[in-house]
Amino acid sequence: MGAEVSGLRRAAGVIPPLPDLPDAQGLNSQSMTELAPLRPALTVATVVEREGLFLCVEEITRDGVRLNQPAGHLESSETLPQAAARETLEETGWRIVPTALVGIYRWESSDAATFVRFAFAGDVRAHDAARPLDAGIVRALWLSYEEITARRAEHRSPLVLRCLDDYRAGRRWPLNFVTEIA
Repeated sequence: MGAEVSGLRRAAGVIPPLPDLPDAQGLNSQSMTELAPLRPALTVATVVEREGLFLCVEEITRDGVRLNQPAGHLESSETLPQAAARETLEETGWRIVPTALVGIYRWESSDAATFVRFAFAGDVRAHDAARPLDAGIVRALWLSYEEITARRAEHRSPLVLRCLDDYRAGRRWPLNFVTEIA
């Protein structure tokens, strides 16, 4: 359909108006960085179990203190497992080695932000008790599954329990399930 016909149909209300997005020549006043919040946030998280307890963090959010797995954003030039290990160290002081991919999850929050989470299982290697935790992290703690489910109202998102349940159900994929192209 030509642009003229399309424009007439749009003006007549047959086709809804187009959103204010940049055209192919970039002549629109909105820049691509202004559109960035419309894109999903790529995040990583770890499920770390030790003696029947799971590593968690309490973190400050705009909704108050929330319970989460160690989690955060992928940074340039790192693999997904490297990002998961780094975020776990920064948020908890625990050095871990990712051992498997638990799952890949897509979630849309109530404020329409979309997250894609790669959750990894990890084994503990060492703890650096003197390491300062990331800004916004209140504390790292080890909780049983029952304690985590009892605090469901405090979860940062439904991803917390879903990742944990998938881990407990034995869902594991090899780390090379996600192909890294150099």
